[in-house]
Amino acid sequence: MKKTMIIILVMATIVSCQSTTKKNSTEKKVSLTAAGATFPMPFYNMVFKMYADKEATSVTYGGIGSGGGIRSLSDKVIDFGATDAFIEDDKLAEMPAEVVHIPTCMGAVVIAYNLPGVDGLKLSPELLEKIFMGEITRWNDEQIAANNQGITLPAQNITVVYRSDGSGTTQIFSDYMSKISSKWAEKVGAGKSLNWPVGMGAKGNPGVAGTISATTGTIGYIGSEYSFSMKIQTAQIQNKAGNYVEPDIASISAAAQGNIPADTRVMLTNSDHPEAYPISAFTWIILYKEQAYGNRTLEQASATVELLEWLISPEAQSVAEKVHYAPIPQPTVEKAKAILKSVTYKGEPIL
Repeated sequence: MKKTMIIILVMATIVSCQSTTKKNSTEKKVSLTAAGATFPMPFYNMVFKMYADKEATSVTYGGIGSGGGIRSLSDKVIDFGATDAFIEDDKLAEMPAEVVHIPTCMGAVVIAYNLPGVDGLKLSPELLEKIFMGEITRWNDEQIAANNQGITLPAQNITVVYRSDGSGTTQIFSDYMSKISSKWAEKVGAGKSLNWPVGMGAKGNPGVAGTISATTGTIGYIGSEYSFSMKIQTAQIQNKAGNYVEPDIASISAAAQGNIPADTRVMLTNSDHPEAYPISAFTWIILYKEQAYGNRTLEQASATVELLEWLISPEAQSVAEKVHYAPIPQPTVEKAKAILKSVTYKGEPIL
């Protein structure tokens, strides 16, 4: 009996020590650094704070544009990057190691404008082409007027505002423009940085939103949350089915209906869905598939992957709508989970 009691006490002590060790390990504070897209910043700011409040992991996020996020990941100065434009195959081949993409939410790039008293503006693909190519230069142009009967348009010059920094938002907008305009595709093209035919540049979504908000007669493209939060006028855009659509959760989500590749790298612009807002897109977190590089510890690698696993969970995704983003569809969530399970540390899966 005495021997049995001793064995039980020894086992209890071992279990207690293991439990304490595990608890101390999980409660050890881990700080992560990330940078990139400004498009999803309102969502990231909210969910990263939520996660820091519930877990022993904090995230410092710098909104430096998608191009900056990709460069920072390439230079290995951050734990993960963020981009609204997936990295193309040729650029992936130039990265120091294999990179994977985790979609985190969906958003819209809206056409924002500043014309006091002119609400409900409707713009067709043809009008967008001519405005952003500098071929229509006055707001009361007969072509805009014909598309907006019943609305009095001012005899004012149009000022286009665009992103001056390397931007995934620009990639999304220009990808859409290249699909709807052969002239745009030939003369301007798609990319994170462009040679603009007309207009003035501003840095980041906040910069473009601020310029439009402060300057009458302007028009530009920004992430939807910035127009909603700053109460900037937003145009209805004619989609591929011929319907004029406002950007909202339902119309953004509709753009993701259809087949999404296993690596989730796809542009959703100019969707065939009759209810889709045509300038909708995923935004991604990017990270190295093999996390054992530089001086990274297993704790850092595990904290990174666990954060991203939570980011695609129902708890985090439920936050998206509060800041005017759409949650990623469940089939895409499953693809993202599979990608995270492929992430390793010294060749061993982290999850």
